[in-house]
Amino acid sequence: MRSRGSSNRLAAAAGGGGRSAFTSRVSFLLLAMFATMATIYVAGRLWQDAENRLHLAEEFERRNSKVKSAISVDDTLKLLSCREQKKKLAMVEMDLAAARQAGFVSKHSPEKGDGHSKKKLLAVIGIITTFGRKKNRDAIRKAWMPTGIKKLEDEKGIVVRFVIGRSANRGDSLDREIDSENRQTNDFIVLDGQVEATEEAPKKTKLFFINAVENWNAEFYVKVNDDVFVNIDALGATLSTHLDKPRVYIGCMKSGEVFSEQNHKWYEPDWWKFGDGKSYFRHASGEVYAISQALAQFISINR
Repeated sequence: MRSRGSSNRLAAAAGGGGRSAFTSRVSFLLLAMFATMATIYVAGRLWQDAENRLHLAEEFERRNSKVKSAISVDDTLKLLSCREQKKKLAMVEMDLAAARQAGFVSKHSPEKGDGHSKKKLLAVIGIITTFGRKKNRDAIRKAWMPTGIKKLEDEKGIVVRFVIGRSANRGDSLDREIDSENRQTNDFIVLDGQVEATEEAPKKTKLFFINAVENWNAEFYVKVNDDVFVNIDALGATLSTHLDKPRVYIGCMKSGEVFSEQNHKWYEPDWWKFGDGKSYFRHASGEVYAISQALAQFISINR
């Protein structure tokens, strides 16, 4: 009986050992499978991360190239900003001019060394002329400046110059005639960069104001046609009544209809700019008008 029991216990122990070995093998296989799956998963994530990094690197290069190309745009914006600063400076100068006219003058105000006049003139008059108009110019010299331009400047504070451009055939006989006349009279503003042509008249007038305000320190700048005879004393007296105003535009003010028909004598190519009313803005007649220094500076800055 005791032997048989001992045998049974040994058999049971042997059976339990077999089950334990089997369980261990299963656990090992499961662990191996789990490790394999974990390895595959980690490898997959690493591969995916590598692809993501590559994509991010490519995207960074693409955006970086855009940033580099935008640098020139940024520089352009800086230039525009500089222009805005110039405009603001012009406004400050206009306010300063108004303050000076009101009597607020700095003790340390520097004199303008423009090469023409250190004291402030009353006016610079630009007489718009062209080729073949020497008789008109001689008549004006006789009527306006019988004692010469220097005395007119010293006594009345008024500078008078004829304004003309250059021939389309630069250096031809027309240009040489003007140069010769100017050597004798020394009373021209020759706009070297401006072609003398009827259709260029507005640009020519604008260039006169720019040239005049950059070379003469004056209260007013006056545009006159070479077929208009001005009473210098009356003009000076009229301008003097406006010295207390910082921004002045004086002339025979008018308006009128804008014609959009191409066959009309006074056809306006830019008629669409004037709106449905088709009426010109109020402006001075072109024969003679004057603007103050502040407005001339505004034209120069916004050329």
